[in-house]
Amino acid sequence: MIIAITNQKGGVGKTTTSINVAAGIALMGKKVLLIDMDPQAHSTISTVANPEKYDKSLYDVLMDKNEKIEDIIVRSNIPGLDMAITKISMAKLEPSLSGEFDAHFRLKDALEQIRGKYNYILIDTPPTLGLITLNALVAANFILIPIQSSYLCLEGTDDLLETIEKVKRIANPHLKVMGVVITLYDKRTNLAKDVVQRIRKVFGTKVFKTFISKSVKLEESPAYKESIFTYAPNSIGALQYRRVAEELMSRAKN
Repeated sequence: MIIAITNQKGGVGKTTTSINVAAGIALMGKKVLLIDMDPQAHSTISTVANPEKYDKSLYDVLMDKNEKIEDIIVRSNIPGLDMAITKISMAKLEPSLSGEFDAHFRLKDALEQIRGKYNYILIDTPPTLGLITLNALVAANFILIPIQSSYLCLEGTDDLLETIEKVKRIANPHLKVMGVVITLYDKRTNLAKDVVQRIRKVFGTKVFKTFISKSVKLEESPAYKESIFTYAPNSIGALQYRRVAEELMSRAKN
């Protein structure tokens, strides 16, 4: 099961969702791999001790078919979670692969080597709809879309949905939107409630039942290279991400 976590809008809690959903699934006894495809490498930095000591990263695997993805997978600090690490060199991928006929299929081909080793493979994508994100969509079975409960939450959504439809027509006909996770939610404000209604008008039952609230603990945990489940196991963030992980697993079966 391969799930791309994507939204071309930045600041929506995409990496926080990627790390904590992956950690939540791993806590339930599943073998989980998180692939960091964002050139900012926030998932890698937030989960791996001394990532700079590794010579190679996902960029090398996607550029050279002789490189194996197993060689850039490391054990994270999070129990049960493996990481396919990335570095800022990933920013060179799009110009480097320009004109290559199989540019959009590099990740899918690389994952064939390890697909059977994990119950779930999650992909943290950059906030763009360029070649890196397209590689994730071509490789994935499902898409999970984090959307911040803010006034401009749906800005760019049409572009994302249009890109998904193009990928389905051309390269991955079985790709499905699993759902939408509402993040940075503040139930005290009428604006947040109005935004939820707007999101539900667009996505209907695709909206996950559990929302992720604004949380200082969620913001702090990456600095300690921990998921919310070990950093603040009794926090509302831990409870909410556990429920999101459970709902994701349930939706993946249907």
